[in-house]
Amino acid sequence: MFMAAVTGLTIDDFEQLPDDLARNHELDDGELIDVSGNNLQHNLLRELLARLLGMYAEEHRLGLVVSEQEYNFGGNAYGPDVSFVGESKRPLLNMSLRVQRVVPDLAIEIVSANDTFEKLAKKAKRYRACGTQEVWIFCKETRQVFLFSEHRRVILDENDEFRPEPIHGFGIRIGDLLDRY
Repeated sequence: MFMAAVTGLTIDDFEQLPDDLARNHELDDGELIDVSGNNLQHNLLRELLARLLGMYAEEHRLGLVVSEQEYNFGGNAYGPDVSFVGESKRPLLNMSLRVQRVVPDLAIEIVSANDTFEKLAKKAKRYRACGTQEVWIFCKETRQVFLFSEHRRVILDENDEFRPEPIHGFGIRIGDLLDRY
């Protein structure tokens, strides 16, 4: 079904959209952007990351891990593939809102056919500018992971470790993650 471009929206406007219109969309500079169409490989990697990080964070009482949750990044509603909100920010979460008014401590994005590396790098820059401590971008095709943080901007390969600083103590070889699916 064809839908005319919706522009000039605010976070509050996005919050009020019907679920069927907001689903699979993000708000980027006032415009609704379709983010649907992830393939099974993308979804399985996202769920693996959310499951592993979530179990670890829960076991160590570090915070909350969630996938596809939207946050307000400077007036833009983005839902990182996986995000982590530490215990200190947890009281700021509002369970009744579609778009959280706090940014996560960790955001993870996975390159997909409809979400190129360039788009994700732009998001990573915005996430960091709005206060997200670390952003990781996984690229299954090149078997690389890109880390953006206050202290480092590095490209890691399959032999390196995925060790997100906000989730202290967690670590796994990148290749072991990528080889699962």
